[in-house]
Amino acid sequence: MTGPAGATGPTTVLVLAKEPLPGRVKTRLTPPYTPDEAAQLAEAALHDTLQAVRSMPARRRVVVLDGRPGTWLPAGFEVRPQCAGGLDERLAAAFAGSPGPTLLIGMDTPQVTPQLLAPALQLDAWRDCDAWFGPAEDGGFWALGLADPDPQLLRGVPMSTPHTGAAQRARLTEAGLRVGELPPLRDVDTAADAHHVAAAVPGGRFAATLARLTAVPES
Repeated sequence: MTGPAGATGPTTVLVLAKEPLPGRVKTRLTPPYTPDEAAQLAEAALHDTLQAVRSMPARRRVVVLDGRPGTWLPAGFEVRPQCAGGLDERLAAAFAGSPGPTLLIGMDTPQVTPQLLAPALQLDAWRDCDAWFGPAEDGGFWALGLADPDPQLLRGVPMSTPHTGAAQRARLTEAGLRVGELPPLRDVDTAADAHHVAAAVPGGRFAATLARLTAVPES
């Protein structure tokens, strides 16, 4: 499959996403932001993430979605529903539905760029690696790539803990996989995270949305 710019590659890119509805996304941003404002920030983060993925060389680009597609979904993406269950089960199912080399990211890192993921997407990405791992600064992970997507590599890994990343990486190495490293990134979970990430990518929609929501009204 070709993308909007004809950018093809050996790897499918999955984006695990949730429909940006108030009260269902970015609840840890409330307070200081209202549920509607948190949803606006989530949609902006998703927009920036998908625009970056559109620019990446990929065999297929797929949004694995909890909810319904909206105007935030650009052309060039397939949409698959997320399964029910815990995060480990949803991640495992996402990989199980994607034969061949696959790289999965979420919607919490709007600072992602094609350059950050280039090692896992280039033509020889899987020559010396069976997996790619991107650690998150909070102890989780923001990217995971598998040359042979096996859902058992994810099922049962404890999610949303300070040790999730270490546990997931250990699962890969215990399976005998050669693991390539991607740079650590900071997830947007809290207001402090949002300001930190926006400062790193001031030209994106996420930064613009945050600036608009935090602007002090003129007296």
